[in-house]
Amino acid sequence: MSSTRSATQMLREMEEQPDAVRRTLEALLPLRSEVAGLFAGRRRVLFVARGSSDNAAIYGRYLLETHAGVVGGLAAPSVATHYRSELDLTDTLVVSVSQSGATEEIVATQDWARSCGGATVAVANVADSPLVRAADLALVTAAGPELAVPATKSYLAQLVAMAVVATALAPAPTALDGELGLVAGEVERLLEQRSGVEEAARQLATTAYTVVSGRGLMMGTALETALKLEETCLRPVRGYSYADLRHGPISVVTAGMTAVLVAAPDGPMLAPMTELAGDLAARGATTIGIGGDAGFAGACSLAVAGPDLPEAVAPMGAIVASQLVVEALARELGLDPDNPRGLAKVTTTDPAS
Repeated sequence: MSSTRSATQMLREMEEQPDAVRRTLEALLPLRSEVAGLFAGRRRVLFVARGSSDNAAIYGRYLLETHAGVVGGLAAPSVATHYRSELDLTDTLVVSVSQSGATEEIVATQDWARSCGGATVAVANVADSPLVRAADLALVTAAGPELAVPATKSYLAQLVAMAVVATALAPAPTALDGELGLVAGEVERLLEQRSGVEEAARQLATTAYTVVSGRGLMMGTALETALKLEETCLRPVRGYSYADLRHGPISVVTAGMTAVLVAAPDGPMLAPMTELAGDLAARGATTIGIGGDAGFAGACSLAVAGPDLPEAVAPMGAIVASQLVVEALARELGLDPDNPRGLAKVTTTDPAS
């Protein structure tokens, strides 16, 4: 895809996402039987990740539990690297997620999981990486080299990998294949049309404080949107589950605040998210809706078009709409989205003691 707007590396890499989706599906779908084989005799899946990869894992967990009927959870890496706890993971498939495959904490936690009896799957965008080499099975995404610091095409490829894991463990592994086949085309459409993107960026540039909210299968998308707004645009942003926002923080919502709400075009969370948009507007907030249906868009002050995809795979398109808003906001603010202040491509945390 070519674009006269491709002034930033971030946007150029975003425009590579349709092909990244196609390549990743082609590479990983044939490995579903191997994922299922590793899981045989086990009961649960534990995801190990940080940052954007953690948000991808949240999608993986929800899809596992809602589509495959398998219990999923998110690991706390410090349990392995600092507390050095010895857990019984013999009933667990451990999926470690890292774009570079070189984040030391994630590599160390994967090694710990294996020593505790877990079977290990690595999801990474670099084939020759420590995480991949040490895993029982590698799901290497095919996003291609990513130079901009904000993860875009590598994150979307991780969502594809999460869908591969979840469908591999489902009673009918191919049940979502038709929907998965629609993702690349919807991403192309969103990148081309950019409906509502510039208006949303202009609004976010004028607000002092932003909250982002979603729930269920869109929860990871909400958190990833908040993270990208913070790290790329240097804005104070909080990401909330719809339920958590309702349980207290909504009391501080006032005029002058902008709420970004992400929703799928169908599913059980659409009506509550539409109701939330109306409630926030009544409290004086400006609401930016990403995705949803016509009713959701109408309940929001501004609407950014999302994908025409069912809820199970909608996060793969919705995040692209969010990325477009983030990149446009960075340019609106005169920032360089390719190299956000204080960030590096490979994440490090404090070393294990």
